[in-house]
Amino acid sequence: MFSRFLFLLFVVLLAAVAGFQLRMSAAGKPALVTGSATGIGRQIAHQLAKEGCNLVINYPFEGLKEAADAVVQECKDLGADAIAVEADVTKPDQVADMMKTIASTWDEPLYICVNNAGITKDSLALRMKPADWQAVIDVNLSGVFYCAQASAKVMTKARAGRIVNIASVVGQIGNVGQANYSASKGGVIALTKTLAKEFGGRGVTVNAVCPGFIETPMTKDLPGVDQLLAAIPLGRFGQPEEVAGMVRFLCTDDASGYMTGHMFDVDGGIGIGV
Repeated sequence: MFSRFLFLLFVVLLAAVAGFQLRMSAAGKPALVTGSATGIGRQIAHQLAKEGCNLVINYPFEGLKEAADAVVQECKDLGADAIAVEADVTKPDQVADMMKTIASTWDEPLYICVNNAGITKDSLALRMKPADWQAVIDVNLSGVFYCAQASAKVMTKARAGRIVNIASVVGQIGNVGQANYSASKGGVIALTKTLAKEFGGRGVTVNAVCPGFIETPMTKDLPGVDQLLAAIPLGRFGQPEEVAGMVRFLCTDDASGYMTGHMFDVDGGIGIGV
């Protein structure tokens, strides 16, 4: 009887230690958040900083350096290490250079990649300029692929990693005036499922977060606000912190280690029934 008690006690202690290790697994590991100088990306960086990650604050051009540096300091104030890296996600060579910078900055391999960088160039489809179509596809879809591909080369070698792609509810339901944006985010959803199948056997999960209408600089000038709010069951726009909280959940092993290839809507219910 006593030996059985000792065995059960050992099992309980082992489970407790394992649980602790899972909860702490993101601490001290590099986490890349693309387009994180402002908006949702900034809030995601804050959430991961609270997990103790080493943050890579990515920004696309010199004009956002000051904002990126400010986010770096905010992450440090939260107790994390952080650096700012300028890289255009539409340029594979710049993405590769960013990966080299990450590898030379910390001993731990890249563990988290949040593909958040995105733009809008809205117009009715009949009036949409080819350049506006291509620009959105380049950043929102091709940029996600380039960063996921480069990150996965590191993660699959380490047999551990979390990739979270920021898609959108309009990638599921469409939206008037956003043919390019809807197509790009629908592509991200399909890409997420494919990468999850390809990388799953090597210890890497790939999921997508699909925000609805979130209060950011990119959505503040949307026309027909009253009509939009009427279509949202919760009757309000979401906050960047709410999207960031979902990303944090997906990047924490004990919460999401057995989740991959799925879409997680943070949309106030606007996508119900899709």
